[in-house]
Amino acid sequence: MVGLAEKHRVVIVGGGFGGLYAAKELGRAPVEVTLIDKRNFHLFQPLLYQVATGTLSPADISSPLRGILSSNKNTKVLMDEVTDIDPLQKKVKLQSSEVDYDTLIVATGVSHHYFGNEHWKPTAPGLKTVEDALEMRRRIFVAFEAAEKEPDPEKRQSWLTFVIVGGGPTGVELAGAIAELSFNTLKQDFRNIDTREARILLLEGLDRILPPYPPDLSEKAAQSLSELGVTIRTKTLVTNIANHVVTAKQGDQVEEIPAQTILWAAGVKASAMGKVLEQQVGATLDRVGRVVVEPDLSIAHQPDIFVIGDLAVYTHQDGKPLPGVAPVAMQEGQYVARLVCERIKGQSLPPFRYTDTGSMAVIGQNKAVANLGQVKFSGATAWFIWIFAHIYYLIEFDNKLIVMLQWGWNYFTRNRGARLITGEGSLVQVDVDENGNYAVPGSQSPVEV
Repeated sequence: MVGLAEKHRVVIVGGGFGGLYAAKELGRAPVEVTLIDKRNFHLFQPLLYQVATGTLSPADISSPLRGILSSNKNTKVLMDEVTDIDPLQKKVKLQSSEVDYDTLIVATGVSHHYFGNEHWKPTAPGLKTVEDALEMRRRIFVAFEAAEKEPDPEKRQSWLTFVIVGGGPTGVELAGAIAELSFNTLKQDFRNIDTREARILLLEGLDRILPPYPPDLSEKAAQSLSELGVTIRTKTLVTNIANHVVTAKQGDQVEEIPAQTILWAAGVKASAMGKVLEQQVGATLDRVGRVVVEPDLSIAHQPDIFVIGDLAVYTHQDGKPLPGVAPVAMQEGQYVARLVCERIKGQSLPPFRYTDTGSMAVIGQNKAVANLGQVKFSGATAWFIWIFAHIYYLIEFDNKLIVMLQWGWNYFTRNRGARLITGEGSLVQVDVDENGNYAVPGSQSPVEV
């Protein structure tokens, strides 16, 4: 048993939901906590799509890690990147230094997965970071501005075509939000174009959107999206993305879709820490690089190294991997923190068990689906449940108040106040290169538009 005078050193890598909830739970424990993250803030990722579509600003869904943990006197926050670990010396190696640990908690999450087609990334950005959301926002609103100035009908339609690849929650939410922009928010803002002529395509490889949800909720979500003006194509595989053209295959039919705005919401792959853990401690990885964990969320034969959140593959409950959602990461972070405290006292805990609080996806104004286990909702009821759940889980009080007021204002006015075009290419001066592709001056290639 570790004596109280010997401060047990807990190092947490990653300030997302799992890492942050572990740190908060350890706030009054007899340990020294070091939280390491590449960013100095916690990001509420479930609302990133609202930044991408101009409803919220990045600060509305972000909170400084130091501010959140300022009352935890035993906690130190380092803004740095972990490059390696030494399990024999029990050291975490950073870009600038090393940190000793007695217990290591890895919660570095996942990133986009292009299934071997990484060259699609510049053309079809994903949505995992603030920068991703701001780039999406820039592309979406640049498209409308460029269409306003385009005299050629065919090229104008290309600017007004939005293709979202992937029919999971992120894809559904993006498609619904862009449809609301096109058919409601922006319909009176332009003079040369009718934004209601926008074409929003949602492509999904399986036989229905929202595959993890019950079939009846998937059907209701599809119906709501169709009512908003979204065209859904299921059993459709993207075989190529090049020169602002999406090549999609549905059965034996192949279609080329000209689109200046292509957004990626299909698939994830593990962060680089998965590979580090495989090389240094023999962790078992799944096909996308996530770490297979034991019933207590530790790595096999490494009882002092835990992996939580989206990076972890936990199959010890009903035989199925737990979903990569925020509540799973939160509960895992709290569990590992409690387990550390029990071990300090020479005790242990039963295996981790996730309490499923349900899943929700918003489709548009007054439209959502919610699966709360025995009870399912759709429409306005599910939408209000979604709103209150997300406000409840926002980290700090000021964020909750700002988001609540912003949503209330947007609800009654249908206005999106964060419709700013920023970043590279923000002046929307569109050129055409020697191959006839659109390009923004100063960008690396045509696909930067």
